[in-house]
Amino acid sequence: MTDTRTEFFRFHNGEKAPLPFAPDEYEARLNGLRKVMAASDVDVVVLTSMQNIAYYSGFLYCAFGRPYGLVVTADQDVVISAGIDAGQPWRRCVGDAITYTDWQRDNFWRAVVHVAGEGQRVGIEADHMTLERRAQHDAFLKPTSVADIAPATMSQRMKKSPAEIALIREGARIADVGGYAIKDAIKVGAREIDVAMAGRDAMEAEIARAFPHAEYRDTWVWFQSGLNTDGAHNPVTARALEHGDILSLNTFPMISGYYTALERTLFVGEVDDASLAIWNANVGAHELGISLIKPGVSCAEITHKINDFFAERDLLQYRSFGYGHSFGVLSHYYGREAGLELREDIDTVLEPGMVVSMEPMLTIPEGQAGAGGYREHDILVVGEAGAENITGYPFGPGFNVVR
Repeated sequence: MTDTRTEFFRFHNGEKAPLPFAPDEYEARLNGLRKVMAASDVDVVVLTSMQNIAYYSGFLYCAFGRPYGLVVTADQDVVISAGIDAGQPWRRCVGDAITYTDWQRDNFWRAVVHVAGEGQRVGIEADHMTLERRAQHDAFLKPTSVADIAPATMSQRMKKSPAEIALIREGARIADVGGYAIKDAIKVGAREIDVAMAGRDAMEAEIARAFPHAEYRDTWVWFQSGLNTDGAHNPVTARALEHGDILSLNTFPMISGYYTALERTLFVGEVDDASLAIWNANVGAHELGISLIKPGVSCAEITHKINDFFAERDLLQYRSFGYGHSFGVLSHYYGREAGLELREDIDTVLEPGMVVSMEPMLTIPEGQAGAGGYREHDILVVGEAGAENITGYPFGPGFNVVR
């Protein structure tokens, strides 16, 4: 008997859902991508990362081991998704969508080549495609040439549209909501996980209120205490808070794939003199950094000036990482606009429309006076003449010693 199961098909189930942005926003993004294609001398682009597929189509996939794609040609933009998602990719994307089936291996690539065609000049994301996927790509598409368009797409994403900035501004506001909920939950004996859940729940409720048509996923909190504050990405534990503990508050509301953050140092009950001195120094670096963010200044310039501030206080050796980064379609699972990080090796010059954080951190090792991790984090929108700080939750000892 002949097997008549299809390799891929269109499952346009239901009506299109409201997307995070208007159709003309996605049209502008795709037009920008097509300019990248022309400059890179490619006929078709096969995007595979969560951040780029979401940025150009509106659809944020959940891979779970399966490949996903967005094929863009001169006149088409087609999401390629797995059958397990049914009609959701089509409902949540601005353009067309094809569903591939899993009854035989590589049906994903058969769907891709159906749109892209064989023997084309193809643009890919070299920083996302694995060696295995690249071999499959070449075997099925038989490209005449392959160009890496990932850096150009990142550059496009680094400049935010007014609609993106409006969404990021809401994210910053909601991060503050989580911050206040966390502060209210802090008390001796409370566990990190209990405090973290208070912040997460407050943010998710506010996202649902402010964005009734959005998808809700991936909002999270890292709330750390004592030794657990030494790293910025240390997971939450069940440690109970003690009087005099140093705390690190980190709220991360996620709105349709867009990441924002609030990060603050706090203490339970009181702060000792050694810790207060370190904290005030980090706050001073934070305030300096905020003042330095403006158009025409490079990431490296900002970094060197904050380094000098710490070096004058004999604290530079305790710096943990770069002083800030971009915002947009990114999270701890995916995405990074590495060209807009405040580090010594990044020469990108700030321009209006860019959105960056200022987040100095000092980590004092256990056993030394003032031990712990100190971190403040604000979000700034670069404008024509300066930068606007859109984070509202206060920083420093005056507000964040919780009694």
